[in-house]
Amino acid sequence: MAFTLLARLTKSTSLLGIALMSASAACATPSDDKRSEFVDVGALLPNAVLDIRYFGHHNFVGKPVDGYNAPKCLLHNSAAAALKNVQIAAQTQDLSLKIFDCYRPQRAVDHFVRWVNDLEDTRTKAEFYPNLGKDKLLGDYIAAKSGHSRGSTIDLTLVDAKGKELDMGSPFDMFDTLSNTDDPRINVEQKANRYKLKTLMTEAGFAPYSMEWWHFTYQPQAYPATYFDFVVE
Repeated sequence: MAFTLLARLTKSTSLLGIALMSASAACATPSDDKRSEFVDVGALLPNAVLDIRYFGHHNFVGKPVDGYNAPKCLLHNSAAAALKNVQIAAQTQDLSLKIFDCYRPQRAVDHFVRWVNDLEDTRTKAEFYPNLGKDKLLGDYIAAKSGHSRGSTIDLTLVDAKGKELDMGSPFDMFDTLSNTDDPRINVEQKANRYKLKTLMTEAGFAPYSMEWWHFTYQPQAYPATYFDFVVE
C-alpha cells in the first residue's frame, strides 16, 4: 500500500515537472533562445565608429527609443563576421565604418509606429522629413515590422582617417527620395561615395536597399522570418 502510494506520488511529481517544463518552453520566445548568436560589433570591430542614434536624442523620434538600453551594435554572428571583412577592406582605403543602427528590437519598431501616428509631434521635421507630411511616412518609410529586427541588417556610412563622414548627399534617416541610392539630384562626388560604400558592402555579401543608401542586409539571413524583441544592452 505504501509502495503504491509512493509510486503514484513519484509519477504525479514527474508529470507536474514535465508540465511546468512544457509551459516554460511555450512561453519562451525566439529572442530568449537565440540571443547568444548575436555579437557585439563594437567589441569585434574596435576601429569602427559607433553612433547609435536610437539610444540618444538625435533621431527622428527626438528622444531615446524603446529597447535601446546601451549604445551598442548587435548583429547575428554571420552578419558580424561579414562586416569585419568590410571594415578590413575599408581600412585599405584609409576609411572606416560609422554605424548608426544594427539589430532593432520589435518594441523599438512599435515606438516608431506610435510616433508616426502622433501627427501633432513634428519637432524633427526640419531635419528628417522636410519635404513630406508626417502622415506620408507610414508605409514607405516606417512600417509595423522591420528587417532590422531579424538581426542581419545594418545602417552605416564611411568616414575618412580623421573621422569625418564622406558626403553622401543626404543625412542618415532623411525620409526623402534624395536618400535613394541613385537619386539624380546628387552630384558626382556624392554618387561615388555612395557606390564606394555599396561596393564594399555587396562584395562582403550584403544586399543594398535602393530607397536608403545607408541600409544593407547580409544574405542569406539566419532568421528571415523572425522578429526578435530582446533589448540592446
